[in-house]
Amino acid sequence: MNKLSEATSVASRPEDENLGIGANLAYGLQHVLTMYGGIVAVPLILGQAAGLSPSEIGLLIAASLFAGGLATLLQTLGLPFFGCQLPLVQGVSFAGVATMIAILGSNNGEGGIQSVLGAVMAASLIGLLITPIFSRVTKFFPPLVTGVVITTIGLTLMPVAARWAMGGNSQSPDFGSMTNIGLAAMTLGIVLLLSKIGSSTISRLSILLAMVLGTLIAMALGLTDFSKVAEGPIVAMPSLLHFGMPTFHVAAILSMCIVILVTLVETSADILAVGEIIGTKVDSKRLGNGLRADMLSSVLAPLFGSFTQSAFAQNVGLVAVTGVKSRYVVATGGLILVTLGLLPVMGRVVAAVPTSVLGGAGIVLFGTVAASGIRTLAKVDYRNNMNLIIVSTSLGFGMIPIAAPSFYEHFPAWFETIFHSGISSAAIMAILLNLVFNQFTAGNPDQPSVISAGHERSLRYTDIAALNDGDYFQNGKLYDAEGNEVPLADDDDHHGSPAPRPTRSQADAVH
Repeated sequence: MNKLSEATSVASRPEDENLGIGANLAYGLQHVLTMYGGIVAVPLILGQAAGLSPSEIGLLIAASLFAGGLATLLQTLGLPFFGCQLPLVQGVSFAGVATMIAILGSNNGEGGIQSVLGAVMAASLIGLLITPIFSRVTKFFPPLVTGVVITTIGLTLMPVAARWAMGGNSQSPDFGSMTNIGLAAMTLGIVLLLSKIGSSTISRLSILLAMVLGTLIAMALGLTDFSKVAEGPIVAMPSLLHFGMPTFHVAAILSMCIVILVTLVETSADILAVGEIIGTKVDSKRLGNGLRADMLSSVLAPLFGSFTQSAFAQNVGLVAVTGVKSRYVVATGGLILVTLGLLPVMGRVVAAVPTSVLGGAGIVLFGTVAASGIRTLAKVDYRNNMNLIIVSTSLGFGMIPIAAPSFYEHFPAWFETIFHSGISSAAIMAILLNLVFNQFTAGNPDQPSVISAGHERSLRYTDIAALNDGDYFQNGKLYDAEGNEVPLADDDDHHGSPAPRPTRSQADAVH
């Protein structure tokens, strides 16, 4: 009987719905288009910093697509002890870009692309060993914390959408031109228009359709070029250790360990966030499986010439905005990524989508993530506690790297690496403040500050209706007319239907 009920419970998970091959391909491609710019940006930046040739940079990009696809399949479909089986797209993490560039530029003979790949492998292996610690932190992620993190994810990604809308390349003379921003605005308008159309299928595919239509408009205006699609090989199998054997240096590994800690925090937040969005249970076991998949993928990715793998926050937004919760959709996206890694010609087609088109769609995607976080924060009880202080301080702390990107540039490198990410900054602050104010309650005031309790004062009719003539409050306790103390019940102890509106005498008894 227990096995039957367990099987029924597993089958009823929203992420286990299979929409069919056609829908999986369409929605999976939408996921790939959403994160394609991000997954190719890191190898492009690092390849240029390492002084690699264009063909070698192309190999880095292909390797990142291939490794990201395999990591996505592992995360969504899962193996024993690996994979959270949630709709999360994996790809190269932005968290380590600055650290890896620093390793590349090392002047002590420990630099180079081989040192970067070795540091990623070693630090990821250390991360794999410490995942049991991170998998047991779910009790420290109540809606108060997850709401802050989800909101911060959305707000942190808005500058990315803005740069995409402006053209993506800040060195280009057209960056920020009315043409680029106008194309982004048209794409945004198409998303909103298609979202309003009655057909649920069209509404769910609004992001993908808007990207296609936006690209067609760009072609008509001569703003995109598909001529380079035919250049280069059609099929290219990724080769192992193409850049040579990774080298391992203590300083590089230690600096990458900080990146891995940040990646673990951000991936934990993404796993919990997507679980909250789709309405499924994420316990410590499931979180641990997801983190182990993340770290295992990061250990193996350098063998193909790629880097640390983590969940893409923008795709969490896509899950929220489309309402498509199936992990098989994202797994299909992983297959598409693997195919793009094997077929560079398909990657060149996707790369021809103008960045400003991605920016128009990104405004909706990333804004939806923030809105999902606000919806979660709406569930938090702010009465007679310090929760408002926790939310406001954590959100403010997370916004510092966005408002002032150079805020931490004079801090130690390890500190800057951790707190330069608004997501990890907000997550760390929310966790710590939740512990200080809600777990270790010693020293908390009986009456919180005006800021924390800043809401309209009100009493429920059910509470007033229970009062009798002559009842009075004294020193926080309720007494009847004869001076006997009346016990106060917790909110959880109230059951039954609402009481009728109080009579005049009952209302007067409050005074």
